[in-house]
Amino acid sequence: MSWRVKLSLRLGDFSLAVDLEGAEAPVAVVGPNGSGKTTLLRAIAGAVPSEEAEVRVGERTLASAAVDLPIEQRGLGYVPQGYGLFPHLSVIDNVAFGLSTGPRRLSRAERRAKARKVLEGLGAAALAGRPVQALSGGERQRVALARALVIEPAMLLLDEPMAALDVRRRRAVRSFLAERLKAWSRPALIATHDVRDAIALGARLVVLDAGRVVQEGTVDELRVAPANDFVAELLALQS
Repeated sequence: MSWRVKLSLRLGDFSLAVDLEGAEAPVAVVGPNGSGKTTLLRAIAGAVPSEEAEVRVGERTLASAAVDLPIEQRGLGYVPQGYGLFPHLSVIDNVAFGLSTGPRRLSRAERRAKARKVLEGLGAAALAGRPVQALSGGERQRVALARALVIEPAMLLLDEPMAALDVRRRRAVRSFLAERLKAWSRPALIATHDVRDAIALGARLVVLDAGRVVQEGTVDELRVAPANDFVAELLALQS
């Protein structure tokens, strides 16, 4: 499944202008804090208005000069920083939440059955009845991913999915995500400040700085021929 994202927007003094495309292989957007990674994902999801936008996933146009679908109609699985879980809901009801509104609305029993199946597929069925406050960082990551996957999204948007984890847990979650993304075989766009995340996920790199794409390619391609000193230093620091 192919996708295309062309966006331009301004938030205060910050401006973002990108033109990206890809297929089923994951793409990692890397760059320093403030480079626009989160803003890019939120704009694709429809949470941030764009001055100009062309967002297409497969045969569906989500945004263009003539189309601007609301978040709930875009069919994207978005996992924000911190995972965005609802503290007043159990794990299974967090996962099932996306099936309670919009065109995918199901009965409570149907929602829970589908949520449980996704949790089982992620090896997290034992968490179903637990409150989210009792979960570790790695467990919350799995629950947030399950909530994004349960709606069967056309594309996954993951914002710093490993940022809240310690070093040991980050390695485990990297491995877990790499396996799931490979099996899922749909597009995924992962925002991260750590090139090692992209390497572990087998992702193509898009280097973003100050709201602009500096360079695209594989890790090896960028290491051999960095576009500028910023890219060279980014890869050298995280080799």
